[in-house]
Amino acid sequence: MTSSARLLTLLVLLLASLPGLAAAPPAAKPLTVYFFDVGQGDAALVVSPTGKTVLIDGGPPEARERLTRRLKELVREPLDLVILTHPHLDHLGGLTQALKAVGAKRFMDPGFDHPSDAYRDLLDFVGTSVGQVMTPEPSAQAPHTLLTIGLGEGASLTVLWPRVPQEPFLDNTRSDPNSNSIVAKLTYGKTAFLFTGDAEPETEAALLQKRIDFSSTVLKVAHHGGKHSSTAAFLAAVKPKAAVISCGAGNDYGHPTAEALERLGTAGARVFRTDQDGEVVAVSDGTSVTVRAGRGGSPLVVPGGLKPGPVALGPIVPNEPQGSRAASRGATASRSPADATMTASRAGAEETRFISLKGSKVFHREDCATLKRSKSERTVYPSRAAAVRERRPAEDCHP
Repeated sequence: MTSSARLLTLLVLLLASLPGLAAAPPAAKPLTVYFFDVGQGDAALVVSPTGKTVLIDGGPPEARERLTRRLKELVREPLDLVILTHPHLDHLGGLTQALKAVGAKRFMDPGFDHPSDAYRDLLDFVGTSVGQVMTPEPSAQAPHTLLTIGLGEGASLTVLWPRVPQEPFLDNTRSDPNSNSIVAKLTYGKTAFLFTGDAEPETEAALLQKRIDFSSTVLKVAHHGGKHSSTAAFLAAVKPKAAVISCGAGNDYGHPTAEALERLGTAGARVFRTDQDGEVVAVSDGTSVTVRAGRGGSPLVVPGGLKPGPVALGPIVPNEPQGSRAASRGATASRSPADATMTASRAGAEETRFISLKGSKVFHREDCATLKRSKSERTVYPSRAAAVRERRPAEDCHP
C-alpha cells in the first residue's frame, strides 16, 4: 500500500471514530396512513413498514370513483385486509368497486346485522370474491385477550371492540350499529393511531371500563366530529396530539360540531379536517409522526413518546350488561350449541323455519322483515339447532 493510500485509510478511520461523524444507522421503515378525502364518510389506508395494506372503511357511494383511483395509485397487490367498521352506507358505499379494482385477501366486519340492501349486496360480493371473511373474535384459546394482527417490523393492529361472543353487542344506544363499530389501535414503536369508526358515547364508556392503554399519537375522530362522541373522559385517556376528522364540505349534519372541536382543543389535539385540508397523510418512523394536509400548510411533526408494550394491560373482563335486553343477549351469546338447542325446543321454535342469506354470518326467523327486503339467495334450516351450528342469531328478529 502506498503512503498516500495508507494516509487515506487512516483519515477514513479517524472520521468514522469521531462522535456525530460515524455512519448513521439505517432509518426505520415508515408506516403510512392515508386518510382519504371521500366527502361525508370514512376511508383510510394503512401501509405497514413491510408493505402490508389495511383498508378501513370505503366511504359513501358518491366517492367510489375517487377511492378506487387512489387505491390503484397506492396499491399494487390485493389488500391484505379490509375492515368495515360498521354497516352504514357512508362507510361501505365505495367498497365493492374498490375491491373489484384491487382485490382483497381478507374482510372483517363486526358481524352486527343490518337490514340494508347495500350491506347485503356487499356481503354477497365479499362472500364470493374475498379469500377469508372474519369477525374480530378473540381467540377461543385465550378469550380474555384482544385480537391482534401483526403487520411486520413491530407494527400491529389490535381490535378493542366489539368482542362477541365473549361480550354481547351494546344495545339500546343512540345507534346500535354505530355503538358496535370496530375500534382498533395501530401501534408502531413509540407511536400509535386510534381508529374509532362511528363509536358512540356508550362505546367509549364501555371501553374505559377495561384495562386498555388507549394513548395514541393520532386519533381518527368518531362519527365525523359529531357532538356526542369524543367525550372528555375518552379524550383524556387517548391523549391525542393530532386528530383527523373525515367529513364533507357543507354537509347536512353540521359535522364537525363546535362541541367536539372544543373538546379536542381542550385535549391538546391539532385538528385536521378532510373538508378543509383534503386528504391527510400521516407517516410514522416509530418515534414520531409527521402529518401533512393535501391542500398545503405546514406539516405537523409529533413526537411519539408512547411506551411500547401490550395494548391490553391485563385480562379483558366482560363488562356487566346494561338493561334486560343486553342481559338476555349476553346469556344467549355465552350458551353452548347444546344449550341453545334446548332453549329453542322449550320455546316451540322448532315449528318455525330459520333462514340465512348468502354471504351473511347470521340467520333469521322466516317472518323477519330483513328477508322480505332482500333478493339474495338463501339457505333454509329445518330447526334452530341446525342454524346455530352454522350461523349466529340476527340482531333484528332475535330468532
